[in-house]
Amino acid sequence: MTAVRTATVTWSGDLSSGRGSVSAGSSDSFRDLPVSWAARTEDPEGRTSPEELLAAAHASCFAMAFSGALGRAGTPPEHLHIEAEVTFDKLESGWTVVSSALTVIGNVPGMSEDAFRAAAESAKDNCPISRALAGNVSLSVQATLEE
Repeated sequence: MTAVRTATVTWSGDLSSGRGSVSAGSSDSFRDLPVSWAARTEDPEGRTSPEELLAAAHASCFAMAFSGALGRAGTPPEHLHIEAEVTFDKLESGWTVVSSALTVIGNVPGMSEDAFRAAAESAKDNCPISRALAGNVSLSVQATLEE
């Protein structure tokens, strides 16, 4: 089954002084989140950026892939806390998303630290957002099992 999701942006002005807003189209779960160039490269001041939205997408995709893999292994998580840190940097070729670093802390009864880390690496490599970024963006995961 194919799934298509949408979002819309409205923008006014030039790049450096302009402003816009982004809204979820498919789910209608957020509306008119303010975006600007300054939110990407300076203090966000309450505005979001494509990189922050990418971090949210990567963290949530990883959470689903990881929890699914843990469940299939017979060790469903009681709790996972995931953070994605997306780095946007100016390279010789221009502004580029250069990395997405995932950090996961989890409570998974019956799982060893080594198995937890291996499952986290697999989820990092196989979640759909990671696969979309692979080859273009450096991907990493740091996994810590709570006791």
